[in-house]
Amino acid sequence: MSIIKFNYQVKFALRNRTYIKQCLHQLFVLEKRAYSRIDVIFCTDDYLLQINKQSLQHNYYTDIITFNYAQPSTPIIGELYISVHRVADNASMYNVSQSQELHRVMLHGCLHLCGFTDVSTYQAKRIRAKEDAYLKLFNL
Repeated sequence: MSIIKFNYQVKFALRNRTYIKQCLHQLFVLEKRAYSRIDVIFCTDDYLLQINKQSLQHNYYTDIITFNYAQPSTPIIGELYISVHRVADNASMYNVSQSQELHRVMLHGCLHLCGFTDVSTYQAKRIRAKEDAYLKLFNL
């Protein structure tokens, strides 16, 4: 059984939870990737900064950090840590709604779990195109 669960380190109201879960599930189906459990943790900037420092040795704020705990060739077990503060700031900076930016970040994290990276310019363009396609497909 596949589970997508939303968790809150910070007070945050996520709208349309059921539909978002369906969209994330469908992303894994379309990418032909099985998963057993995905935890999405909404948190503060400072909480995510500490994870970034401790786990990745990066000393900067970010909107999302993704962890995949699955072994190769097994269903994905992952965590998406999302800073609701960074998402709000990015939405303002990119002139999009906070919900659209949040949806993009969740899709981005799931694409990372599916094996997509964004280290090179080519990879970043590819993952962004996937995000755009899923935002449009799911009408998010």
